[in-house]
Amino acid sequence: MTANAAADPALTPRQAERRRAILRAATALAARGGYEAVQMREVAEGAGVALGTLYRYFPSKVHLLVAVMREQLERLHGQVRRHPPAGADPASRVAEALTNAFHALQREPRLAEAMVRALSFADRSVGSEVDEVAQVTSAIVLEAARLPGPPTAGQQAALRVVGHTWHATLLVWLSGRASLAEVRADLHTAARLLTLTAADQELEPVPPAVAGVPPAAG
Repeated sequence: MTANAAADPALTPRQAERRRAILRAATALAARGGYEAVQMREVAEGAGVALGTLYRYFPSKVHLLVAVMREQLERLHGQVRRHPPAGADPASRVAEALTNAFHALQREPRLAEAMVRALSFADRSVGSEVDEVAQVTSAIVLEAARLPGPPTAGQQAALRVVGHTWHATLLVWLSGRASLAEVRADLHTAARLLTLTAADQELEPVPPAVAGVPPAAG
């Protein structure tokens, strides 16, 4: 059993329901008390499963809370589909959708803090789960942007930048170091990368560093 079993066709209906119960229990604990409140034994008790069973689905608390974050983002993706942002251009629409996501997370600040802490603690063992979070974030951005065609290579890179910006601004917002207005401005700036022309996206390759030789000035 792997932690990223959300869409695993090998899961039986009973296993899929057990996994959902685990995620519900973890979400409830995090919403009440944040990261520290999510104790694996209490999650198992809340989900009605044995502790060993819980560890077969999620090897650690970080795996579990990153999976919770993916689930929350999937819900936000559904909201963007049902209520598309109405901005006049892709950057405005992306900023609106992701700012709305901030408002949604603001209603459960302890849950948001727990998910972001887990994401920041994730090491290579949680790599596939973190990648899934990034993929859902990119899907939200694409849905909101409503680009005229499939994303180009440059736009795919821009999607990654927007995703990194969203997670970084979420962190500084949760720590009280940025207002929602500042968050929205940063998201809008990053989202403008999606509409750069192909020529704008052509960057000169960075030459490899040579030991002992400083990089040439641009």
